[in-house]
Amino acid sequence: MAKIARLSGRSDWIELDFVERERTPRQLMKLGIRLHLAGLSLSNTVRELEKFGVKRSRKAVHDWVQKADLQLASNASPDHVALDETVIRINGQQFWLYAAVDPDTNDFLHVRLFTTTTTALTQRFLQELREKHDVDDAVFLVDHAHHLATALQRIGLRFRPERHGNRNAIERVFREIKRRTSSFSNSFSHVDPSTAETWLQAFAVWWNLRN
Repeated sequence: MAKIARLSGRSDWIELDFVERERTPRQLMKLGIRLHLAGLSLSNTVRELEKFGVKRSRKAVHDWVQKADLQLASNASPDHVALDETVIRINGQQFWLYAAVDPDTNDFLHVRLFTTTTTALTQRFLQELREKHDVDDAVFLVDHAHHLATALQRIGLRFRPERHGNRNAIERVFREIKRRTSSFSNSFSHVDPSTAETWLQAFAVWWNLRN
C-alpha cells in the first residue's frame, strides 16, 4: 500500500461511514475521491484505480464523492473575508455560486449554490456564515455589487469595497472552480443543483487541505 499512500497523501479528512459493503479497499476509495477533487476527470480517476486492479465505473467514483458528504471546518476567526458570487452552468442553466474566502489563507469559509442572486439570498448566506464562523469583527471585502453591500449593512457587518489587494484571493479560487467546472462536463452534466452543490462543497474541503 506504499504507492497508494504516496499518491493519496493525508486522507484522514475523508470519512467513509456511508460504506456498507467494502467492494473496494477504503484506501483506494479515498484515493479516488482525492484524485477526482484534485483535478482528474471521473474517467481518468477510474483509469488510475485500474492500475491497482480495481475496476469501478465513473458513477461509482461520483457516488463516493457525493456520499462522503464532505463539509468545511467551522470556528474560524478571520480578520478579513473576501465575499463574492460567480455563475456556474449546470445542464445549460445558470446558477450562482456564493463563496466566502479568508484572504490570509486563500481557504474557503463557506460555499452555497443558489438559483439566482438577490439581497435576501445574500443575507441568508451571510447568516449561515455567521453560524459557522466568528466573523462579527471581520471586515468583508466586496466589489461594487449593490446587493452585497446592502445585505452586509442590513445584518450589521463591516465591509470595504475593494477590487484588488486581499480580494484577489477569491478571484483565484473562482478561476480554479471555473476551470474545473468547464473542463469536466461529466461532473456537471445531467445532475441536479443539490448534487452539484455537494461536489462544490467537497472541492472546497479538498482546496483547504490541498497542502
